[in-house]
Amino acid sequence: MQQAELGLNLSTKRTRKREFLAEMERVVPWADLVALIEPHAPGKRRGRPPFAVQTMLRIHFMQQWFTLSDPAMEEALHDVPLFREFAGLNYDSRLPDETTILRFRHLLEEEKLAPQILQTVNELLQVKGLLLKAGTVVDATLIAAPSSTKNNSGERDPEMHQAKKGNQWHFGMKAHIGVDAQSGLVHTVRGTAANVNDVVEANGLLHGQETDAFGDAGYQGAAKRPDAKDEVRWHIAMRPGKRRALDKTLPSNALLDQVEQLKASVRAKVEHPFRVIKRQFGHVKVRYRGLKKNTAQLMTLFALSNLWMARRTLLELQA
Repeated sequence: MQQAELGLNLSTKRTRKREFLAEMERVVPWADLVALIEPHAPGKRRGRPPFAVQTMLRIHFMQQWFTLSDPAMEEALHDVPLFREFAGLNYDSRLPDETTILRFRHLLEEEKLAPQILQTVNELLQVKGLLLKAGTVVDATLIAAPSSTKNNSGERDPEMHQAKKGNQWHFGMKAHIGVDAQSGLVHTVRGTAANVNDVVEANGLLHGQETDAFGDAGYQGAAKRPDAKDEVRWHIAMRPGKRRALDKTLPSNALLDQVEQLKASVRAKVEHPFRVIKRQFGHVKVRYRGLKKNTAQLMTLFALSNLWMARRTLLELQA
């Protein structure tokens, strides 16, 4: 699909949304993703023909980028010409309704395609030399879930739990990720209830080819867990209280503090994808009930965050 066909050329005012979609048009591996999904798509039936997989995939991605529910996405397709253009729909085209949009998401969930979307994106990044294998940084973030019981079931989501961070309690889930220590691109995503300890997931966030792994103080003991890999060296942050207590006038303690600073500079890479999905894409609370659906969405979000973070390099390579 060409930019001119999308109305994303310079003859139209370059709004931030238009610029964003023009970049995503060029960096998302559309052909590979369509080839991944198409074998699972329903065939032609009597009545109206189904929408093209690429159209539905573009709509699904716009939902992630702009935090749109199924009904809100249907309305946006009617109200925002730019969104119709990006989806490849003409001004007089039939538009998918919220049920059609919902069915496409269910297809991705039922066929477990979200992990494969992440894998397909990462294969592209690896071919481009942007995703290396030597080191992994692990971390987790809390994603809030509604704690209200004023809903149809009259109860909170039983798969979500409370967890204390600092002096504050949070209800929801955790997104655990493993990222490339050099680029900060996400290669592994796990979703758990919020009360699962970070260190429990630590070794499951490794891709298996790294020699070094980095984590904050919450990952103390990762190297001693039953699923630890002998060939991986863990570099875990010193507990903050212990570090503050160091007498830095002593040369040995000053050296320890410098080592901690170096570890922190590597670990900082893991904050970038969290910032993208929360600030750029607006994903600060779960959209669905249950860990399975929300984890699938997180995998798609992190695949898209990888493309967003790598977009400038990918665009330069295309030039």
